[in-house]
Amino acid sequence: MASGSKLKALIDAADDLLADPAAASSDLLRESINQLKKNVEKLDALSQRDPDLPARQKIQNMSAEVVGSNPYSRLMALKRMGIVNNYEKIRDFSVAIVGVGGVGSVAAEMLTRCGIGRLLLYDYDTVELANMNRLFFRPEQAGLSKTDAAVQTLTSINPDVVLEGYKLNITTVEGFGSFMESLARPFKEKSSASPSGVDLVLSCVDNYEARMVVNQACNELGQTWIESGVSEDAVSGHIQLLIPGETACFACAPPLVVASGIDERTLKREGVCAASLPTTMGIVAGLLVQSTLKYLLEFGQVSRYLGYSALKDFFPTMEMKPNTQCTNAACVERQHEYVKKKPERDALARAKAEADRAVQDVAPLHEDNEWNITVMDDDDDKDVFLDAQTTPNSQILRGKSHTLAMCAEILPEGFLRELPDADDAFRKLDEAFVGGAAAQDNDLEELERQLQALNSD
Repeated sequence: MASGSKLKALIDAADDLLADPAAASSDLLRESINQLKKNVEKLDALSQRDPDLPARQKIQNMSAEVVGSNPYSRLMALKRMGIVNNYEKIRDFSVAIVGVGGVGSVAAEMLTRCGIGRLLLYDYDTVELANMNRLFFRPEQAGLSKTDAAVQTLTSINPDVVLEGYKLNITTVEGFGSFMESLARPFKEKSSASPSGVDLVLSCVDNYEARMVVNQACNELGQTWIESGVSEDAVSGHIQLLIPGETACFACAPPLVVASGIDERTLKREGVCAASLPTTMGIVAGLLVQSTLKYLLEFGQVSRYLGYSALKDFFPTMEMKPNTQCTNAACVERQHEYVKKKPERDALARAKAEADRAVQDVAPLHEDNEWNITVMDDDDDKDVFLDAQTTPNSQILRGKSHTLAMCAEILPEGFLRELPDADDAFRKLDEAFVGGAAAQDNDLEELERQLQALNSD
């Protein structure tokens, strides 16, 4: 972002243009200059930071130290708990977000807070007061481009993240060229031979035309991407992982609007807009970023398709294979490449499975067992439990407590037995069982005598 002095210079230049007689003769020119001046003034106001407010300094290396000044301690705890092998690796990744709206802006904030290495943001729209039902933009940012407003906010949240904003329309020829060029620009050295310079592309656009453009770009680059969307009634949404050649691309099974060749812009009516709920958009953004983290840091399972229905709290999943007769030539080419590499993938999968089995057989889960805890198989219970109709209660309890009684004989050094002896407890149960049975027989005999006396009368 430009410094305060440069912004002031732009404001002065706008004033000079307005004072020019040539500008005064053209209403359109004056209106454009005035709008430019307003935008620059807003940028200048946003750039003025209160000197009393502390600015978060950049952090060179992520640390797991649990202190109030460490913004990464709770993220690094994932490594200590065995969820992620190397969380610090997140700084090596680069993610592109196309569409900085209700879903894209929240996803960008989540990834920024997670400490992603680089974020590329694409949008051609400006912030409006109508966007204030979303979770990210602020009223004072109205009039700014969404990318500029996002970069300004995200920089204040985490200055460690490299942020690149691109105000362009990717559906135009010029915009698509700039989009492809920016995606190919590397961030750090990558081990893969992919021509793409990013590790993942997140599509958060609200129209099919832009989705098809992202699909084309990713097919050409062989770039994995995740598509997301929220329904017009704002009560459902989805995310979809697309791997060129391995899964169906957006052209393999196009939506009805695309397949019918209808220009979706003709479906919009003046004065009518889609519904928007920050709750649904926040949930979809959360699912999107969760899948992004799982994909990049290699933990858990990334769903190929995950839907969300707010009305029924339903999360459907499914998988779609690529269409061998897809109309997208780049998709068909990626499919052929995927088939050729199948033997290599199978060999890697077998090697990984063997390595996992070897790790499991190396050692028990816990080497120390000072309390002599043992685990009984369910089948063992079947052997020790007898028929309750013919077996005294004490024998049933002995069967259930056999392992416990054996372990109780072996106490750690320094511990004394303070509980009653098990044999005495079982003996008392036997006596109670026998006595209760005898009392029950006496009651039956007395009842028979009473019935005979009534019959004799």
